[in-house]
Amino acid sequence: MPLALLALAIGAFGIGTTEFVIAGLLPEVATEFGVSIPAAGWLITGYALGVAAGALPMTALGNRMRRKHLLMLLMVVFIAGNLLSAIAPTYTMMMLSRIVAALCHGAFFGVGSVAAADLVKPEKKASAIALMFTGLTVANVLGVPMGTFIGQDLGWRATFWVVAALGVIGLAGIAILVPNTPRAATARLAAEFAVFRSIRVWLAIAMTVLGFGGVFASFTYIAPMMTEDAGLPANAVSWLLVVFGAGLILGNLLGGRFTDRALMPTLYTVLAALVVVLAVFGFTAHKPVPAIITLFLLGGFGFATVPPLQLRTLASAESAPTVASAVNIGAFNLGNALAAWLGGVVIAAGHDYAATNWAGAAMAFAALLLAVLSGALDRRRSPAPAPTLELTPTH
Repeated sequence: MPLALLALAIGAFGIGTTEFVIAGLLPEVATEFGVSIPAAGWLITGYALGVAAGALPMTALGNRMRRKHLLMLLMVVFIAGNLLSAIAPTYTMMMLSRIVAALCHGAFFGVGSVAAADLVKPEKKASAIALMFTGLTVANVLGVPMGTFIGQDLGWRATFWVVAALGVIGLAGIAILVPNTPRAATARLAAEFAVFRSIRVWLAIAMTVLGFGGVFASFTYIAPMMTEDAGLPANAVSWLLVVFGAGLILGNLLGGRFTDRALMPTLYTVLAALVVVLAVFGFTAHKPVPAIITLFLLGGFGFATVPPLQLRTLASAESAPTVASAVNIGAFNLGNALAAWLGGVVIAAGHDYAATNWAGAAMAFAALLLAVLSGALDRRRSPAPAPTLELTPTH
């Protein structure tokens, strides 16, 4: 495989780390700025909204630039956002820095996957894309726990200095290794927006927002939940995130395999399982061992939703994959933002952190109802062949 793929994977690793690591540092960040933990959780909401807001504009910008130049620009924005986080003197500045860092997220994964595919022979395109997205997976398994450990040991600002340094390495790799090929001709974005006339597309986007969002109603507050409700020590958060990461890898692999066989049955099954896991977590979060087991299952079933949700959106969009991909990335992160806010509302109402799991279960159940409705609409239409797609997680 070309070395340029390593540069793209490093960029993906940095972006994935900065997105999720804040969940492991909420208590430290809240103490630093003198805000409540729910208020600190809104930093996750801010990042997610930044991704949702930046996905389409950055995609449009990509139509006017060479991929290499756009990828370099996106990494510069990423570095700037994390440097601002490292030095942010106030909570407001921290929120703004998180939004800045988020603007590059959607376009980097969208444009980067196309660039990765162009680096190899046609029969190896899927492997190349998968290798780039390995950076995102490794970020969840290693980057987030390591970032949490660094933040707890050296101060949370040190984590963002390290992530910014990763961005510099990714930028240098892209500048040196990624070929400066001309931007491929693409359809005008305005022509692709016609896809949003379809109710099936809007149902698919809503399923993504609610289904994956249900995971983040819990995960946003996982650090205080496991320490205050389950009674585990603060230094256990790092390896608890490894447990969650192991679950997500297994869930994503199995979700992809079963989605290839039967899209809608897989979607129904994983959403129903997610509802059950989140509801049960509301009880098991108060005991260490059951909490750890349920955390693993949350990662597994939560990320098993990613392949069917992605495929459902792209299949519903049919002839407009570019816009559908950008909007789907935004939908995942809009769900994250909504869930973080909803979890904060639950806590602010006087409930413990474990209660956020029930809010997540309600979101996942709503997604399941929409999936059933969407399947019913399919049965009323004349059958059409599903696209053959090789998918990887993009949130």
